Amino acid sequence: MTLSQPKADLQRYLQSARDALLWKLEGLSEYDVRRPLTPTGTNLLGLVKHAAGVELGYFGETFGRPFGEVVPAFEDDAEANQDMWATADESREDILALHRRVTEHANATIAELPLDAVGRVAWWPDERSRVTLHQILVHVISDLQRHAGHADVVRELVDGSVGLRSGNENMPAGDRAWWEGYRQRLEQVARDAK
Repeated sequence: MTLSQPKADLQRYLQSARDALLWKLEGLSEYDVRRPLTPTGTNLLGLVKHAAGVELGYFGETFGRPFGEVVPAFEDDAEANQDMWATADESREDILALHRRVTEHANATIAELPLDAVGRVAWWPDERSRVTLHQILVHVISDLQRHAGHADVVRELVDGSVGLRSGNENMPAGDRAWWEGYRQRLEQVARDAK
């Protein structure tokens, strides 16, 4: 049995969530990474931009560690939901570069603080706003994994690609005909359930 190293374990899961989210953009056109595919506009590049904002707030402001640059989408006067899509002035490269810089900032916070370091989440209710780095790591991992799941669904809607990560689909083997038969079977079971 390998001995657990709590901070390293949490960092590994955080990086796994980041990687899963970024991987969903690979090989897609500029249109496809921006394309809103749900009634609320969920899109792949917006999920990456939002993830950067999540880490910026929780690993920056929460622990009194300013990021050092202004990011308009995350300012108090930003347009509603501006963190969930790339504007016409923001390229994929801009969003990915922002994500890299925020990741470096977050990693520095994690490296420099102990898991029991205390911070304050200003946008949470007062009774639960006082937190530790450990709590925030768990919270952010949970949040990013949720968004990676959103990205899984959106990517499948874009081009049918599925999988846990590059080189590991983590899906049953089956060709297009097998999957269509499977889907039809599920549809029939759903209809019969009424």
